[in-house]
Amino acid sequence: MAILALEPPPVTHPTVDFCGQWYCQFSWDSAASSGLAILVTMALVILVARRAEQGVPGWLQLALETLYGYVSGQQAHIDPDEAIIVPIGMTIFLYILVANWLDFLPLPGPFHPANSDLNQTLAMGILVFLLTQWYSFKVLGVRGYLYRMTRPFDAPLYVRIPFVLLNIIEDLAKPLTLSLRLFGNIFGGLIMLWVLTSLLPQISFPGVGTYPAQGLAILATVIWKLFDVGLIGAIQALIFMLLTIIYFEQAREGAEHLGHPHGSGAPRGVAHGNQSRPAAEGGNS
Repeated sequence: MAILALEPPPVTHPTVDFCGQWYCQFSWDSAASSGLAILVTMALVILVARRAEQGVPGWLQLALETLYGYVSGQQAHIDPDEAIIVPIGMTIFLYILVANWLDFLPLPGPFHPANSDLNQTLAMGILVFLLTQWYSFKVLGVRGYLYRMTRPFDAPLYVRIPFVLLNIIEDLAKPLTLSLRLFGNIFGGLIMLWVLTSLLPQISFPGVGTYPAQGLAILATVIWKLFDVGLIGAIQALIFMLLTIIYFEQAREGAEHLGHPHGSGAPRGVAHGNQSRPAAEGGNS
């Protein structure tokens, strides 16, 4: 407890600067923490893959198969032909969960929960944004992509025009809201943990000193970690994954109005070599 009391609050990260500009800086402790989470995630998946067996699966295999079944069901609802939704959804969930749950361990410096750094969560948010924008172009084409910015589609065109700016802002805000939600929850948990382990033990009681406060700090830390790291960490991983899937679904809004409701960039009949419809019917974007 005495050592913990001397530690500063987790509000800064040591950085390396290559050129004196913000885009040449990176937090090396966050890079190390992210690398550790990546290695653990890969090792976990490889372990499950090597031990996978038919019949009665182990609890870890069962958990991954349940997750795969859920994400596959969401993909089938959005676009059965798009292969990227399941891998990106599962990878995001597993990585964020592992990165959060590593805080159960007594991580030595410079390791810390990777998602407590906004640079880490913002990078994931931007990645999701770029993937969903690419998917929208792939499904809708240029014309359909621009048409999607005029939603709501049921309103007359003169009513939809003022919504264009709002729709653009909504899309640009998605990586920011994704990253800030995850960062805020994980970073807030670290601040609370610092309060419990550094400030609470300093409370002195008449006649007995700080011993009761130190015992209370240990108990409060255990309870907080079970709640914050275990429950909140898992919920945040699930929310990030669900929002990623939802953004893929939103990225193809308007496809039905353009004549390719199955999200393949063309009518299902064209994609499978059936007789195509004339372009005048809206089959091309």
